[in-house]
Order: sequence, then structure tokens, then C-alpha cells
Amino acid sequence: MNLRDCATEGLSYEAPWWLPGGNLQTLWAALGSRRHFGPAPRWQRSRWNTPDGDFIDVDHAQHASAAQAPLLVLFHGLEGSSGSHYAMAFADFAAAHGLAFAVPHFRGCSGELNHAPRAYHSGDFAEIDWVLARFAQENPGRPLLAVGVSLGGNALLRWAGEAGETARARVRAVAAVCSPLDLAAGGHAIGRGFNRQVYTRVFLSTMVPKALKKLEQHPGLFDRAALLAARDLYEFDNLFTAPLHGFRNTDDYWARASAKPVLHRIRVPALALNALNDPFVPATSLPTAQDTGPCVTLWQPPRGGHVGFPSAAGRWGVPGHVRTMPEAVGRWLVAHTA
Repeated sequence: MNLRDCATEGLSYEAPWWLPGGNLQTLWAALGSRRHFGPAPRWQRSRWNTPDGDFIDVDHAQHASAAQAPLLVLFHGLEGSSGSHYAMAFADFAAAHGLAFAVPHFRGCSGELNHAPRAYHSGDFAEIDWVLARFAQENPGRPLLAVGVSLGGNALLRWAGEAGETARARVRAVAAVCSPLDLAAGGHAIGRGFNRQVYTRVFLSTMVPKALKKLEQHPGLFDRAALLAARDLYEFDNLFTAPLHGFRNTDDYWARASAKPVLHRIRVPALALNALNDPFVPATSLPTAQDTGPCVTLWQPPRGGHVGFPSAAGRWGVPGHVRTMPEAVGRWLVAHTA
């Protein structure tokens, strides 16, 4: 059966009446929502040495799971971590359904600066491949599932497209949540208007200090004064992200790292979830069925914001929680372990 025939079964979302619009749905989810129904996730951290002499930190959720239960791996978004609201919500889903769960941190995102003269970026499919290979090696009895959020989702689908048929040797299924699969469209959107004044400032408030610490590690790596003058992600990527990771400039980085051009090459079950009112990801930039192959399911609900999808709770629907999206995405992934 073609995956498209039944792939959207059980995928639905309705925003609470008191949270209209993509910005409110985004901000409430990140700042005011309930992230878990059970106990707060407990983590055990392990450090993995990378092939290039650097390291990443991996947080493993410490709830119980059967030895043969699936392992769900979450790749976080820009400046995210295991403490992000969506990571905690997915950990809660995994605990409720008996799945093992882990969050590998991109370099520099675990609270400790990495060693190498590099950080992380939206198209680092080689890093994704290495991480998934290690998870598969360390968990031979567990079906492996992977979900990426925003930046992490683009990198994950980019990996799946690059890997083609070989992806099946690593994972049973993958999902991307609110990912800017056309990085140029997303990058320009976040650099305008309200997005620039709010979201861009939040991201740069942590990205710039980490970049400056990287410069202390590796003097001469980039122009300090120019970086301090950067006012949007385009300028930051032009000075830091692109040159440190082998791209000519921001335009080259956004073009070569985007997952949208390789979606048709994916040969493992893949879900791409994007709300049509996402402030970061213009609806006009989202992939259509013509951009994908038979293994890719597109779920594009009208509401949800950017990694928001808050849901009503309580007698009057207040306060809200963010378990609905992990529940739907997680169940979709688990359905492909059979």
C-alpha cells in the first residue's frame, strides 16, 4: 500500500479558542504551557567523542522501557536542548508509551562549549548520520525512530534524502516538526517585522555570546566587530555559520543545506509537519506532493504556530499543554515499527 493512502490517519490538531494566531500559539507553548502529564523527565548524560576530536553530549531519559522497545531520538532546534519545551513533551510521551528516549545535543548546545572551530548548522547530515549510527550500534535490539524539531528536522530530512535506501539500515521512520525546509524562505521571514524584533533577538542573545567564546578558543576565526554588528540571522550566518562549515556565504549555506530539494529521494517513512500559520516558515515555501516521493507524508494543519500546537486543558481550556503534537507525531512514528 502506498504510504499516502493511510499516512494522515490520526493526525489532527485544533488550537484553543483563547490562543488565536501563530505568534500566540508559538509564544505560549514556549513560555507558559504544561510540558508533561507525568513526572518531569530525569536525564542521564553521556559524552560521545566525535570522529574529528570534538564531543557531543547526549541526554538519556531515565524512565523505564522494555529492552526491545523502540528508541526515539530527538534532534533539537536552533539553540535548543533537552530542556526545551518540546523535548520535555516528547520525553513525557515516550515515558507514557514505554519508549526509550534520548536527546543528542548539537555541538555547543549542552551548556558546555565544544572544542573544534565549528558549531552546528541546519544541513549537517553527516553529523546526523554519525549520531544515528552510534545509537543503532549501542541499541541493536531496539527499533530506532528519529524526530527533528525546526533546524533539527531540516537536518534529519536532509540526511534521509542524502541516505536514500541506506536510511532503512538506521531507522524505521523519521519526522520533522516545523522545519524550515526552504532555509532561504525561513531565514528571510524571521528577519522581518515582529519576527526580527522578538525571535531574532532571542536567538542572537545566545548565539552571539557563544560565537565570541568560540573566537576566544580560536583567535582569528572571524571578524569580532562585524559579528557584534550583526542584527539578523542572515548577517550572523554570513560571518559565522557559513564560513565555519564550508559554505561560501549565507546564500550558499541556505541553498545547499535545505532539505526541500531532496525530499523526493527519501526512501524511509517520513513525516513533515508544518503549521500554515508558522511565523518562521512561510506557507508558500512549504513542500507539496510534487516535491516528495511516496515515502513522505505532509501534514500541514492551518494552525499551530512554530513548534507550538498548544491544546486546551481544564474546565475552561486554561492552562494549555503541548502534549498533543508529540502524541500525534510519536504515534505516527511508532506505527512504522511494526
